[in-house]
Amino acid sequence: MVDHVAGEKVNQVVDKGKGVPAHDTPGYELPLLLFGGFRTLIDRLHARLADEGHPDVRPAHGFAMQAIGVHGATASDIGRRLGVSKQAAGKTVDRLLAAGYAERADDPADARRKLVRLTPRGYDALARSAAIFDDLRAEWIAALGGERVRDMEAALRNVVPAETAFRLDATSWLGAP
Repeated sequence: MVDHVAGEKVNQVVDKGKGVPAHDTPGYELPLLLFGGFRTLIDRLHARLADEGHPDVRPAHGFAMQAIGVHGATASDIGRRLGVSKQAAGKTVDRLLAAGYAERADDPADARRKLVRLTPRGYDALARSAAIFDDLRAEWIAALGGERVRDMEAALRNVVPAETAFRLDATSWLGAP
């Protein structure tokens, strides 16, 4: 692994090639390449979102807006869905409220609870994200070919357990939102 700023190797523990057949790559490259692909897509998404009127949306906000869902959710619900504490979820919710992506509302089922709901601005950010992801996927198809992209998606579906494929709690192991 190389420090992108200093250009120096930072993964001094791994001896590249040790125990790896000459025709193959070391195992640690797979998660780094998968993460690099994820990061590339997310960075390009956020650049486009900024151009389309959402310069303040961050990756953690997208996860949080998904956790809020179409029916709204309490801060505890959001924290549980994201795999973070209620307090950490509350901080992210506060940022979404301040930026106009969410609002607090009374829970019609329980007057003691407050729900966080998406605003039209929040729905717009999610709708634009979905369209941008479609565009980015189309760019990968143009670069790699449709069959290769579909094969890659199918292969990932085969190795990623279904119950973890679409989890929102990535921020809990990458750092609290």
